[in-house]
Amino acid sequence: MRERQSERLITADWGRPRDEVFPVDVVVESMDRQGLLRDISEVFSREKINVTAVNTLSKNLQARMAFTLEVHGLDELKRTLALVRDVPGVLSASRR
Repeated sequence: MRERQSERLITADWGRPRDEVFPVDVVVESMDRQGLLRDISEVFSREKINVTAVNTLSKNLQARMAFTLEVHGLDELKRTLALVRDVPGVLSASRR
């Protein structure tokens, strides 16, 4: 078929490679405490999430942390944010 009707053939892409990652900005609001950044970082490490940027601000016993994460997809992001919300002191964790 390829030789007889080559003009009818088209190239198809069947999806993205599994190792492709997407940068996502995430904001975590929490009560400030010693070890908070470590505990959140441990979640990312356990989930094998790469952190490419982080910015933290503490004021009046509250902390706001902005992370740029590399995730493989929406399911991985949702699972990771749910785990971050379970860290003691975290009030919210969401996509920015």
